Amino acid sequence: MSLYDDAVLVLKGLPGLKGLPGDEGQEELRQVYLDHLSEHPDGMWKACTAGHVTASALVIDPARGRVLLTLHRKLKMWLQMGGHCEPGDPTLTAAALREATEESGIEDLTLLPGGPVRLDRHPIPAPCNWHLDVQYAALAPAGADAAISDESLDLRWFAYDDVAAVADESVVRLLEAARARL
Repeated sequence: MSLYDDAVLVLKGLPGLKGLPGDEGQEELRQVYLDHLSEHPDGMWKACTAGHVTASALVIDPARGRVLLTLHRKLKMWLQMGGHCEPGDPTLTAAALREATEESGIEDLTLLPGGPVRLDRHPIPAPCNWHLDVQYAALAPAGADAAISDESLDLRWFAYDDVAAVADESVVRLLEAARARL
């Protein structure tokens, strides 16, 4: 099965987007993603200038009530770990876990069961137009040590209650949805 086929199956099978905090518009957004992939066979890849599917994961340490955020090098914003799918990614889940591991430096992350937590569509600079982000949550093992990557200006743990003061609304909604699943 290709990454494209996996993405379509994941999006078609998303059962858990209703009834979570901030679920407004998630079903409609899921259809936008499916329509995009139907219209763009290359819609998984950065080269698709109409936009492309990305995979991300919010790294959570539930025992300490905190999340790990990266200060994105290009955007200068505190965000969850994530980015573009790569040809070697067999699934969206694998892409999200790879991105979270690479950008956090934490080995042995595990994704929260139940599949993606949220969808978030956001504009990006030309030549591409949109990131269609499929968002997961990853649990950090006890005592995890984070290590900054080349893609980040900084990497820092934030208490749940401090996230709204440093991150945008999309990260806050992702945290709320992830916490609802814990």
